[in-house]
Amino acid sequence: MSDFLPINQNDMKKRGWDELDFVLVSGDAYVDHPSFGHAIISRVLEKEGFKVGIIAQPDWTNVESFKVLGQPKYGFLVAPGNIDSMVNHYTVNKKKRRQDSYSPGGEAGKRPDRATIVYTSKIKQAYKGIPVIVGGIESSLRRLAHYDYWSNKVRHSILLDSKADLLIYGMGEYPIVQIANKLKQGKGIREITDVRGTVYATSKLPKDVVELPSFEEITGDKELFSRSFNIQHSNTDPYTGEVLAERDGSRWVVQNKPSFPISKEDFDSVYELPFTKTYHPIYKKSGGVPALNEVEFSIINNRGCFGSCSFCALTFHQGRIVTSRSEDSVMKEAKDLINKPGFKGYIHDVGGPTANFSGPACDKQAKSGSCKDRSCLGHNMCKNVKVDHSSYLKLLRKLRNLPGIKKVFIRSGIRFDYLLKDSDETFFKELVEHHISGQLKIAPEHISNRVLQVMGKPKHEVFESFISKYQQFNTSLGKKQFFVPYFISSHPGSTVEDAIKLAEYLKKLGFTPDQVQDFYPTPGTLSTAMYYSGYNPTSGKKIFVATDHSDKQAQRALLQFNRPENYVTVLKTLGKAGRQDLVGFGPKALIPPPSKNSKKRRTNSKLKISKC
Repeated sequence: MSDFLPINQNDMKKRGWDELDFVLVSGDAYVDHPSFGHAIISRVLEKEGFKVGIIAQPDWTNVESFKVLGQPKYGFLVAPGNIDSMVNHYTVNKKKRRQDSYSPGGEAGKRPDRATIVYTSKIKQAYKGIPVIVGGIESSLRRLAHYDYWSNKVRHSILLDSKADLLIYGMGEYPIVQIANKLKQGKGIREITDVRGTVYATSKLPKDVVELPSFEEITGDKELFSRSFNIQHSNTDPYTGEVLAERDGSRWVVQNKPSFPISKEDFDSVYELPFTKTYHPIYKKSGGVPALNEVEFSIINNRGCFGSCSFCALTFHQGRIVTSRSEDSVMKEAKDLINKPGFKGYIHDVGGPTANFSGPACDKQAKSGSCKDRSCLGHNMCKNVKVDHSSYLKLLRKLRNLPGIKKVFIRSGIRFDYLLKDSDETFFKELVEHHISGQLKIAPEHISNRVLQVMGKPKHEVFESFISKYQQFNTSLGKKQFFVPYFISSHPGSTVEDAIKLAEYLKKLGFTPDQVQDFYPTPGTLSTAMYYSGYNPTSGKKIFVATDHSDKQAQRALLQFNRPENYVTVLKTLGKAGRQDLVGFGPKALIPPPSKNSKKRRTNSKLKISKC
């Protein structure tokens, strides 16, 4: 096992280091595992010969906690965590979360709100003039002016709000190495304006850029905000994307073209770096870091997603071009897992953003990038999409035949419309036969085709076909496995009438969700732009959005219509919608009629998982 990177001066002395090249400040606990962004960036720099130290979850109220490793030679890197700090802290109802799985023992409160801004401010206080480079999901999705759900307003680019010197967006392996080498060569941080996957601020508008509406313009015009976001969304591809510039006061925020997706060879190289694959020993007394439990015995196989779900920020962050690791690299990691303490023979996942994507969506995407004006899957799959599960299937077969492997599960998302388009059903059959842990989690998200179109999800009929085929395979294989569908309430475009249709479907299905995901407007998604502006950025048309608390509460309650605490809300909602036909004792009724004991009424809520 290799050593952790230094977290204090004693660690530096053991390595014979008097000074570090970079200090990385992380909002997550220090977990040296490639599922954690701070671990990848620090190990990539280490491979390039740079001396890197980690300050994990510093006391942001005390500037001295940012000085524990001294002043680095080239600068500080700020990576607030695997999750945006506001999403990490607050539920969709803006209530404080009680736990943080990325902190020791799951304890909440180990990082500040808007961690990028706070950390950068403290670093600048600690060392005047020191370069600060910000990155990670929080900076990536807030790289230009954006709607912020928690303050309910459009905020400036986080580059300006934090007063950082440079911002890395997307996956950072390529940009950080280029930046580090330029600094090593003596270039000033403000001179580094030509690296793909970066954003910088300048007082002069560069040449050959696409000029976005200004910050002042989009804060006063929601339709213009929507149009601006559509331009951004159409320029996330490294082949077809343009340099974008957004004026904010007297300055310009310039987004360079996206970084190219990582090559298979470099992908392998990154995941074969000398990670310890565990949390730092200082967290042992706290019981470790819970987030590691989800990934400790899993393998990342791919990156990127051409699914283009409107509510997902992957297009904005990782891009649409999928890259996979080589079979040899994944097999090597699997063999290492077998010898890892605590491994019991079960690989929990082999996948990525979407497990059954292995490469570019089509020949064109592989050579010249994604189409600007259309999605690969969305509501209707593009005819040019090449459906092929053969390489993934081959990998899974090899993994499950390794000595010491009892079972290989797939817990990453499965895009079921893509799966159904495969004329060879072998992968589907083996998925059911070998790779499901009792129940398949699947995400149809809604049943209204109008809402599904807004979401960028396949038609409801496609989901029904998938479930039918899934049941057929279970029957033929003699298995009794379930499926658990996930649905989103009050997504832009969804009305109360749509929510009622969904409730009727759940009644027919005999399924009551244990949890309902109310739509959460997070930065960097088409759906969030819809939520704020009331316009669909891709069509330019107005769209209904449930922003009123009572409307959102009604849609949420309908998805759990048989819970006693939702009875009054469901009754009122059905009354307002003129759907009293769903109140009664008939087979289609959602709730019984009111009585003196309506508030205390207990209805049957035993059916929670759909059986095959």
